[in-house]
Formats: sequence, C-alpha cells, structure tokens
Amino acid sequence: MSRPHKTFRAIDVGDGGDDRWAGHVQAMWPRAEGWMTEESRTAEGAERARELFGTHMPELVPVLERLARRLDRPGGETFLTLATLRPFFSGCTQVGAGGTLLRNYDFAPDECEGTIVSSHFLRPVIGMQDAAWGLLDGMNDAGLAVSLTFGGRFVHGPGFAVLIVLRYLLETCDTVDEAVGKLRSIPIAIPQNVTLVDSEKAVTVFVGPDIPLTEAPDACAANHQHLPVPDDQERFSRTQERLSAVRAAGTDVAAMLEPPLYQYAYDEGLGTVYTAHYRPAEGRVTYHWPGETWEQSFTGFAPGSRVIALGRTG
Repeated sequence: MSRPHKTFRAIDVGDGGDDRWAGHVQAMWPRAEGWMTEESRTAEGAERARELFGTHMPELVPVLERLARRLDRPGGETFLTLATLRPFFSGCTQVGAGGTLLRNYDFAPDECEGTIVSSHFLRPVIGMQDAAWGLLDGMNDAGLAVSLTFGGRFVHGPGFAVLIVLRYLLETCDTVDEAVGKLRSIPIAIPQNVTLVDSEKAVTVFVGPDIPLTEAPDACAANHQHLPVPDDQERFSRTQERLSAVRAAGTDVAAMLEPPLYQYAYDEGLGTVYTAHYRPAEGRVTYHWPGETWEQSFTGFAPGSRVIALGRTG
C-alpha cells in the first residue's frame, strides 16, 4: 500500500493586514464554507456568533474585524468567530512536562490544513493553523504552549470550536494559571482536552459543552476524559492504550513516532499527520515525521513548503 503524502507549508502572516494571510485563506475558502452550519448563514446566527465572540474574546475583536476586511467574503466575519462550525472529531495524544509540550495530531490528512503559521496579531505566536486562524497547537513569546485532543464524547452544544480558543489563550495569556482561568468561562462546542505548559507548570484540563472545566490527574491526554469510552470506540481509537503509553514514555519524541502512539489508520481519519515538540521557553518547535524534521522558532522562522510521506518508512 502506498504511503499518503501531505504538503505542509510555513507562512509568516504578520498582523494579518496584508495579502499573506488573506491570500492563503481565500484559496481555501470553498472548503471553509462547507464547515459552517446552516444557522451561521442567517442574520440571527451571525449576530449571535459576533456577540458571543465579543463577550468572551474582546481583545481579539479588532483582529477579527481586520481579518474579515482582508478576507472580503460573504459570511467571512461569521466564519472567523469559529462559533458556527460543524463539529469535528479527531484523534491525538499529548503530554506536557519540564517545560516541554509533545503531541501527535491524528486526523484525515486531506482534512488537515497543514499550515505552520508565525503571526503577530496581538503578540508573537507560532502554531499549526486550522480554520483560517485557529490553532491545533502553538506557543507564544511569553513561553506558554497549548495543544488539543478530542475528548471522546460525541456531544455538541453552543460555543466555540476550540481552535479559536487556543488562539485566544496564546494571544492574551502569559502563564498556564492565567490561561486556565480564562478557559473556565469560555463555552466550548464539543468535548476537548487541552494541555498547557509553561516553564513552571504543565496541566491537562477537560472541557466541553456539558461539563465544567476539570483538571486531569496529570498533564497527559488521549481521546477520553474522566470516564472510559464505549468498548467499540476503545477498540477503534485505543485511547486508553495510548494514554498509558504516553504516561510511560513522557516527552520522548522517539516513542511518539512508534506504535501505539504513532497511528496508521489514515483511511479511517485516525492516522498521525504530524508530531509537534514545543519548547516554549526557548521559542522553538520541531515538527517530526518518521525520517524527517522541520524546526521553527521566533528568532529563525523560515517560510516554505515540504511534501511529507506519512506513515512507515519501510
């Protein structure tokens, strides 16, 4: 069986006020439109999304408006609130310790944007972008790093896609404690596990539309929260097995590139698309694949693109 290939890009979008960000997102706009709910296409839905954004992320409102002007698409501002997206469910495993955040992102390769972005909307941030300006994981210049995994429960409620919440935390917070404090009051549309790391602390918290923020026993996460998932879901996702493995391995990159943490079920949307190793105090992140690495940093961000063969090397 041939290995799937994925093109990853690195772009510096600055403050989003020129064509670097807009040109990239406009090219993806037809796909992005398909992520929006029917409610988002109504005046009432758009108004509710904008009000929710202004209530919970007021510091980002000027950025939202600037990006919406540059995007210049009908419904663009509503989309950029990320409060009107259809739910998406991914895999992923992550661990934080000793100022390091290490994660595998498991998803369908064709559905992952694969864009490493350096931005300065409110402050310097580097991360793996999805949904125009949301983040799957990232770090800021204060030495804070954050990452997400799906929480394993197929429930959905009013609130934001967690992608924009990670962006908001990195744009406005310096520490884990500050970020967790803000996260407590932000409505999240589907269950998610968020791991946060700074130089002093590493934690994982469980969030979702039907639970209050709950701190996990340690700074590790796979694809369940405080309760096990059903047996058939466990057989498919192996979330308990992966959580046990990452607890044993800690922040060992080599372990992340081998089963059971590295997954190959690409046709089922559960293959490992990339491994990210954040050292936020150093302002560095290295993306890993079997046989290849790509490092980026605040002092040495290098735009470009790479075509990566996913999966086994032999």
